Amino acid sequence: AHPTAPDRPFAAAMARMLAGLTGLTLLAFAAASAGNEAEDKLQHGHVQVQQHSHEEIAGTATSHSISLQRQLYRSKQTHKAGTRIVHKTAYYGMVQVGTPRQSFSVVFDTGSGNLMLPSTYCQTRACTMHRRFNRKASTTAQDIEADGTPSRKGAPRDQITVTFGTGEISGVFIQDDVCIGNLCSNLRFVGATDETEDPFSSFNFDGVLGLALPQMAQGPEFSVMDRLLASKSLKQPLFSVFLSDSDMESSEITFGDTKPEHMASEMFWEPVSRDTGYWQVQIADITINNKRQNLCSNCQVAVDTGTSQLAGPTDVINDLAKRLDVQADCSNYLNLPKLGFVMGDHVLNLLPQDYVDKGPDGCQVSLMPLDVPPPNGPLFIFGDPFLRKYYTAYDRDSRRVGFAQAKHMGMPVEELLVSLNGAGEGRGAPLE
Repeated sequence: AHPTAPDRPFAAAMARMLAGLTGLTLLAFAAASAGNEAEDKLQHGHVQVQQHSHEEIAGTATSHSISLQRQLYRSKQTHKAGTRIVHKTAYYGMVQVGTPRQSFSVVFDTGSGNLMLPSTYCQTRACTMHRRFNRKASTTAQDIEADGTPSRKGAPRDQITVTFGTGEISGVFIQDDVCIGNLCSNLRFVGATDETEDPFSSFNFDGVLGLALPQMAQGPEFSVMDRLLASKSLKQPLFSVFLSDSDMESSEITFGDTKPEHMASEMFWEPVSRDTGYWQVQIADITINNKRQNLCSNCQVAVDTGTSQLAGPTDVINDLAKRLDVQADCSNYLNLPKLGFVMGDHVLNLLPQDYVDKGPDGCQVSLMPLDVPPPNGPLFIFGDPFLRKYYTAYDRDSRRVGFAQAKHMGMPVEELLVSLNGAGEGRGAPLE
């Protein structure tokens, strides 16, 4: 099973699919073990496959930005301590599939590897309330099996089932042209034939487009980035993500470039630290007001655009909660410290609004327990609260993640990114 942290495949084909799901499976299992019932991700879950080419669309090297819409919603989380309501955010943008083009809203998800869309084969309410891919309406669509071979008319189809949190998606495999703005590629993807009511009916977006590293995809032909890189379509072999919680500016994902206008600091880069398929880097310690806490010295962080929360190892979260001392009645909310993560030569700080869930019922630390064992863990998941504070870039060729403090329109720049070598962006107090 996959990390449902915050939600996620006969011979060589089976081995390749299972290899692509190892990271997600761990997270799903870990979240389930923690008692998490949050409907946070679509792709992060346990996957089962049951068994019963077009030419690449070439283009000149370019970049393209997709504007992302924002949905606010609430969900229930159940832990050993009880049930609580958590406030969440989802960001999604448009892609086009088939000939003629059919438009769909998708979450661009660095925590999963495949494109999954509802199809007209699916008649459940969770599907019919969203746009569904009509395979018969596309002249370029091809029904395929899990290994990419054409399906035989009338024969049983290979199916994939993805279980995550409280829900499940089942689907068949399809191949067709997929366009992200002016970047087009021929891609294999999953067309859902069944989606459970919970949680999919609560989402505005139609599906998920996975942008994890190759291990997470069913194969190279299922990975949008693999296809774009193979056709040399991108100006640079990366994509970057800017998220905002303000209506004054647009969130966006940019394929093929980074944008200086979104940065309030220089961008620094950290290498991917594990071969899990996640965009996962090493952290050396956790800080409170830039003071080292000697917590989680060998922890990993997966940067996950498909997760609306922060998550981390249960023992570390519990220890942090005691040290942060967030009062349930919010009486000390205005005096709470910065919470930081030491990454390379930098400390990346979060403010109380980023790590505390503040609502009518009071205040509580919003980090979700998630236990992933070594060697892939202990593992933190940095979702939307982190990504609103830091502009991130994901370099496929160099297998590294870039971080810069995000620059938001109409907002004063509070120095959150502290440099430990005294150069560049941060001039914060030295670590103690």
